[in-house]
Amino acid sequence: MPTEVALLESRTLRAERMGRVDALDKVKGLVMLPDGIHVRAEEVACYFEVSTTTLKRLTDRHQRELTENGMRILRGSDLRAFHSDMMSLWKGEEAGSYPQAATQLRLYTRRTVLNVAMLLRDSDIARRVRTHLLDAEEDLRASCASLDRRVSRVEGCLAGVGSALQELGPVLSRMSHRLDVLDREPDGAHRVVGATGPRLSDVSEGIARLDSRMEDLAAGLREWGGHRPRG
Repeated sequence: MPTEVALLESRTLRAERMGRVDALDKVKGLVMLPDGIHVRAEEVACYFEVSTTTLKRLTDRHQRELTENGMRILRGSDLRAFHSDMMSLWKGEEAGSYPQAATQLRLYTRRTVLNVAMLLRDSDIARRVRTHLLDAEEDLRASCASLDRRVSRVEGCLAGVGSALQELGPVLSRMSHRLDVLDREPDGAHRVVGATGPRLSDVSEGIARLDSRMEDLAAGLREWGGHRPRG
């Protein structure tokens, strides 16, 4: 993780964190102009608790970088048009107290103010903003590392599940085969029962014929006994 000194000295590191304008409100409220977009140099100096002279020296020294991040200097017709827009946004009686610059106006955006916070050395507020940026980044890194570990554990578990499923495959195949066999066995039993029915009917008819013949034989014996000569 970069240090505060590295952030002060490296434009590349500052550019990477330029979108974190929320860090400003985490430290202190920033007073904006009525359009909610721009801030005057006086309000920026007040935010960082430094003089406007200190702020001007900083902006002159890093003018190109700050301009790329939203700083503008308005003069002439641009300045008059901007004042007119601000007057129309200023509500009620407060419009008469809107501060109008006579010859030029240096404007900052929230992005520019964050840029100043990463450049201004002699300001406790700027130092706190930098600390918040770095601490938030460290927390994010820790969260990402924790998430990465959790994802790795899940991937490890999924790998184990895959191996278990591969081993279970043949077992499931054998079980499926046995179930198919069991499904076919009742059909065979039904066929055996169906074939047994006519055979039982034949047996029943044979028994009936045998009973008839036995009755005939018994009758014949009785008749023979009745006609046998007596001694």
